Amino acid sequence: MFRFPDHPWRNGGIALVFALTGSMAFAMDDMAKSMAPDMLEWGAGPPTLPEGAELAVLSGNPMEAGPFVVRLRFPDGFAVPPHTHPTAEHVTVISGTLLFAHGEDPATAEPQQVAAGGFIMIPPDHPHRATAEGETVIQINGEGPFAVTYLDPANDPRGQTN
Repeated sequence: MFRFPDHPWRNGGIALVFALTGSMAFAMDDMAKSMAPDMLEWGAGPPTLPEGAELAVLSGNPMEAGPFVVRLRFPDGFAVPPHTHPTAEHVTVISGTLLFAHGEDPATAEPQQVAAGGFIMIPPDHPHRATAEGETVIQINGEGPFAVTYLDPANDPRGQTN
């Protein structure tokens, strides 16, 4: 099993982070498995997101080729500026509300409210942004490797210093 260390990606490589993430993360094999919500191990979000996000890996490794499932927890008002991903993203809102805007200019697009139980399918390379309304938990199912490209490079937290 994997072990989720305390915030290792703030000081090191992201590949190592996801390789070590989530002691309860399930490897992809032919065994059925289940996980209760209280079994999730949350840690700081990846360096591709602004500070304040928390991450739990449920299955797979988002940094490697192949399927993965992660949950992200955002505090009220947490915002991910306009960005894209090279692979499709399947997002389910578990709790709270996600304000989701997309299209040619997601910075000015009118956001849609996606409440708990709602689903968003985002095609590869499709510009979008998101803001949490209240504490919000989302689940992302996708194919790795997972990557984020900000439309405005100045919004990329990997290049910012505290």
